[in-house]
Amino acid sequence: MPSSADPLGAAITTAAQRLHAAAEERSRRPLIILIDGRSGAGKSTLASRLKDLWSPPTTVACLGLDEVYPGWDGLAAASDALAGMLREARFGRPLVWRGWDWTKGAWGRERRRGPADVLIVEGAGAVTADTAGIADLRVWVDAPAAARRERALRRDGETFRPHWERWALQEDRHILTHWPGSLADLTVELP
Repeated sequence: MPSSADPLGAAITTAAQRLHAAAEERSRRPLIILIDGRSGAGKSTLASRLKDLWSPPTTVACLGLDEVYPGWDGLAAASDALAGMLREARFGRPLVWRGWDWTKGAWGRERRRGPADVLIVEGAGAVTADTAGIADLRVWVDAPAAARRERALRRDGETFRPHWERWALQEDRHILTHWPGSLADLTVELP
């Protein structure tokens, strides 16, 4: 458990507990949870913390959309692909997609995730009208721009730095097109 000296960790733990409680109220399986927000907001950490709150026999699969984006210009394409993947997951089938090899800058191998009792998908572009209609819980994660940038660049360093603005423009388009925050069941504000 994060200490009070770690306000971000404490806020993420509290949000994960709230989301877990809301998820436990739903009986449908597979339970599909989408976590959207801008880069560096805390989506991946929230998804990981949430996953850890379930214990066997409940099976949980997590998918980060960074495994689905087809490169630095692929936010919209990943959102579109996710809708089809979630339709398959709704019927208890595994998620199947062709991954992007970030090192080579080209398509990589086919990947699979699930099936599982709980599916958590996190990433910018996760919540659209198409995906929201399939999911059981939708989450929007937000944080101040300076904090997000600092966290993202600390996490991904020089790999992300030259693409920050390019990616932020795609996030802007996603937000203006889909209004994911308005589709969310839960909004998480992080420091």
